[in-house]
Amino acid sequence: MANISLRLSENVPGDFFVDSTCIDCDACRQIAPNIFAEHGDASVVFRQPETNEQTKRALMALVACPTGSIGTIEHHDAHVGIDAFPELIADNVYYCGFNAESSFGAWSYLIQRPDDEGGNVLIDSPRFATQLVRKIDAMGGVRKMFLTHKDDVADHNRFAAKFNCERIMHADDGAERLGMETIVRGEDAIQIDRDLIAIPVPGHTRGHMVLSYRNKFLFSGDHLAWSPNRNSLIAFRSACWYSWTEQTRSMLRLLDYDFEWVVPGHGRIHHDSAANMKTALRDCIEWMKTR
Repeated sequence: MANISLRLSENVPGDFFVDSTCIDCDACRQIAPNIFAEHGDASVVFRQPETNEQTKRALMALVACPTGSIGTIEHHDAHVGIDAFPELIADNVYYCGFNAESSFGAWSYLIQRPDDEGGNVLIDSPRFATQLVRKIDAMGGVRKMFLTHKDDVADHNRFAAKFNCERIMHADDGAERLGMETIVRGEDAIQIDRDLIAIPVPGHTRGHMVLSYRNKFLFSGDHLAWSPNRNSLIAFRSACWYSWTEQTRSMLRLLDYDFEWVVPGHGRIHHDSAANMKTALRDCIEWMKTR
């Protein structure tokens, strides 16, 4: 819960505010860009909500905030924000909300599929929040949990215990130590089922992987995201914990795959034609070579 005594002075006067515990994960700015903005190493409220929809988006940001750094002075029905998650992105792909501080606020996602298509898939772990768990259970639970890398595992063990799901992770990011049911080794892509391909892409971490779904959605973890500032796909040079050279090299492997959506753990979601995405990926690779 945000503390009014820690309210950042850069917030505009009014109901919603961000306090000094903010870790600048960017979640609130993505969820409610008309309300929250970046200021230095934190987010702040730059405009108070004026409509019911804006208030709902601000409450969703409050719920998703991994550090509880967003607060209000007035009383609001928290369920307005809580019940908005999981939030549909496109087709049968949802953003879970309830970002975890242990994953530095990384986003996690749910693919909802009938059992005859392999069942639901959770990509990276959100907080194990009772309200979210109930919603996911009502949507069919979790059959598989794909963990892109060791930074974003959060409450994976609690979700695994609740849903008895198969967890998939790469050996080079400590999958065996973490008790994963399925451990990927080496750099060969793995066909998990008809619609899912696990693609090892070392760089951000030694064992980072991305997940291709139906050659349409690329769940990219911390490997690849969209930059609205550069208007292009981007990798995070300052947050490369293993090897930028390896990340650049493994990015080339993604040219073998088609996708229309980049759905990252950190950074912005983006949708375009497969052809435009491939062009943007090539541009990203050339940019990476100069860093």
